[in-house]
This record gives sequence, structure tokens and C-alpha cells, in this order.
Amino acid sequence: MNATIKIVLADDEELFRKGIAFILQREKNIEIIFEASNGQELISFLNESTIHPDIVIMDLKMPNLNGVEATKIIQSNFSEIKVIVLTSYDTDSFIANMINVGASSYLVKNSTPKEMIDTVNEVFDKGFYYNESVMKIINDVEVAKPSKIKSLIEDNELTNREKEVLQLICKQMNTKEISDKLFISARTVDGHRNNLLLKTESKNVAGLVVYALQNKIVNNEDLLL
Repeated sequence: MNATIKIVLADDEELFRKGIAFILQREKNIEIIFEASNGQELISFLNESTIHPDIVIMDLKMPNLNGVEATKIIQSNFSEIKVIVLTSYDTDSFIANMINVGASSYLVKNSTPKEMIDTVNEVFDKGFYYNESVMKIINDVEVAKPSKIKSLIEDNELTNREKEVLQLICKQMNTKEISDKLFISARTVDGHRNNLLLKTESKNVAGLVVYALQNKIVNNEDLLL
């Protein structure tokens, strides 16, 4: 039986937010634990609640505290929580900026319910989900320039095993799949992932994918397998 995915919705448009909640709660493995009408309500909930979500589905334009700033706070203080951006803004600059601050996925509001549900499941299982258009933006736009990532490491500073793990992460494999593929324990996979996060100074798995793409360790085709 699949684990229950705990979700918080953050969007100031109540009718839209309730519609998203209705769609998601029809899924047996998804539970909405809180709805916030702005970023400040969201952060207050996270600070005060003993139960945290696995995923926050976040609008960008909200009063009091917008989605960009709220995502930065989540990455700093609640790094285990994944952020899926769900917004009407679909320009390259918006997408690149949200990836840079740590969003695990990016959806526009004209996405289908199936696309949203698939994204939630992928982010929960693998830590990120980028569709083809977002991956193209990662390649075409300077999402994380070396000046923005302190001491961006050279490719040869990664061990061969770390490169293997990184390539499999980028192929959207989860810990068990990587473990089975490389004949190593899940704990060892987690250790390599943690080392990769430290060495690349990435915020999360999504950041590792950005690093791998921009440093030519993988290409778009690898992520689409």
C-alpha cells in the first residue's frame, strides 16, 4: 500500500484552492492537512504545527508573503519539505528563479488534473519532477551560475560511484531502484546522495539535477528515459 502524501496548499484564490483540494483528496494516497491563503499563514503553520507536509503546492503571487520568499524560508528552515510551484506565470525567468531557490517542480495553472497528480506522486517518490519544457529552460537559462553557487566543484571531484548515483537520480530513480541497479544498500545510496548535496552545495535533489545538466554530467535525453 502506498504511503499517504501529506500536502499543504498555499494560494490566495480560495475558489481555485478549494478546487485543487477537491481534486487531490479524491486520490486515496493524498491528504490535505492545511490550506493557506498567503505565504505568512503557511510559514506560521509550519512553525507551529507538529505535523509537517511532505509537499507544499505553492502559488507565486500571494499577499503578505509571496511564494518566492516562502519557498526560500522553507528551504532554509524545513528543507525536508518539497515545494511544487503552481502558478499562472510561465515565463523562463520565473521558472528559472524558482528552480534556483529550490522548487522541486513547476506547474502552470492550465495543467490537467492528471499532470498535477502525476507531479505530486513523482516529487514524493523521487524528490523532483521536471517536464521537458522545464528541463529545456534549465539548459537554456543560467539557472545557477557559478557566481551564485559558492565554489562550484569540478566534475573530477565527484567519485565514479557518486557520478553513477547522480546519473540515476537524474533518470528519476528512487532510492530502492538505485540500490537494486548498483547492488548497494539503500543506506549507501542515501550516503552518496548526501555527499552529492554537500559537494555541489545543492539545496535538494532538484538542485542536483540542475547541477548535473549544467555541468554536462547528463543531458535532457537522460532525464526523459
